[in-house]
Amino acid sequence: MSNSTSQSPSVNIINEGTKIKGNLHANSDIRVSGTIVGEAVSKGKIILTNNGLVKGNVSSSDSDIAGKVEGDVKVSSRLILRKEAIIDGNIFTKTLVVEEGAQINGTCKMGSDVKNLSQNNDADYAEETKLKGAKA
Repeated sequence: MSNSTSQSPSVNIINEGTKIKGNLHANSDIRVSGTIVGEAVSKGKIILTNNGLVKGNVSSSDSDIAGKVEGDVKVSSRLILRKEAIIDGNIFTKTLVVEEGAQINGTCKMGSDVKNLSQNNDADYAEETKLKGAKA
């Protein structure tokens, strides 16, 4: 029984009405319907529903965003922006899918620039983010 539990995919869920202040780091997928004030980092996929809000940077291997991000979005593989998505920050991704109506208020970098970013580990990225914030 424990073998099937350890092999089943796990998802961290932040429900609507829930607010987290601080950085969230996970090895598995994260589904956000509530609010995170801080960065959200996952080695898996981050799903931000249309009610979800992240006031900080988002970093993951894949992301599906329908809510609002007030910070940079760094996705090493595939980023999907749904029609309700609002990104107030820069995007760094390998592959980008944008539905009509999604808003990007920042720059978008794809390709070789992202390859260099994806070589950084989470700690390096967090440190870069702090340095950028200190300069502002």
